[in-house]
Amino acid sequence: MDSTMTAIEVTGTIDENSQLQLDHSLPVSGPRRVRVIVLYPLEDDINETEWLQAAARNPVFKYLGEPEEDIYSLEDGQPFDDQA
Repeated sequence: MDSTMTAIEVTGTIDENSQLQLDHSLPVSGPRRVRVIVLYPLEDDINETEWLQAAARNPVFKYLGEPEEDIYSLEDGQPFDDQA
């Protein structure tokens, strides 16, 4: 048995019967067994913007604004140009 797997990301809704209803058809012919991973937000989960704002206001990072922490300038390093 071949253990190579291919991933497809799709969206859907879990209905009142805990059944997964996909928003679109899958580009896979069936019948076929598949593995499913369901990702969903936690009730108290915060979005990325809220997370970044909370980190920016956190006093534990206040030292990063001190002059001795400002050790880099625009002239430091080499430009990065990814041609891939």
